[in-house]
Amino acid sequence: GGPVLLGSWIIWVLGAITLHELAHGWAALWEGDTTPRDLGHMSANPVVHMGTFSLVLFALVGIAFGAMPVRPDRFRHGRVGEAIVAAAGPAMNLLLAFVTLTAAGVIDGMLQGAKPGPMVANILLFLTIGGWLNLVLAALNLLPITPLDGSRILAAFVPGARRLFSSPNAPIIGMGVLLAIFMSGVAGV
Repeated sequence: GGPVLLGSWIIWVLGAITLHELAHGWAALWEGDTTPRDLGHMSANPVVHMGTFSLVLFALVGIAFGAMPVRPDRFRHGRVGEAIVAAAGPAMNLLLAFVTLTAAGVIDGMLQGAKPGPMVANILLFLTIGGWLNLVLAALNLLPITPLDGSRILAAFVPGARRLFSSPNAPIIGMGVLLAIFMSGVAGV
């Protein structure tokens, strides 16, 4: 797809995951948990959130993930706080998607049907990739599969789900389901 497509993809994956994790951190701080700040995770550095393994995995197969350390026992709103912190990441992805796709729409509208020049075409490509990638990340993270955010949101309100997701085998099963989703192409990546 060319260097602009590749560069856009790399920038958006690193940026979207970093901002997603920072949103969890900001929500945790708002909930009264200083763990993200105490452990040095309130940083714009993708390595802090993704780690070396995730970055190597991204370079090799195009799949990446991040993490934000939090202590739910410190949240001032208990289980509701857990849901708030979990939902903050996908909410950030939705916000990024809205901003980028709106900007792309405005630029496209300003062209009034004219063919964009190379620079404008590259900007539109960058914004469009960012918008759709963030929509996919938000949707994927809202799936009720551990370790995704959707499982934490569901577990905050449904005791049976909380027991199910706290099972020692839940992360292994969840990773198997995620792998199947990626292998099937359902996620669009």
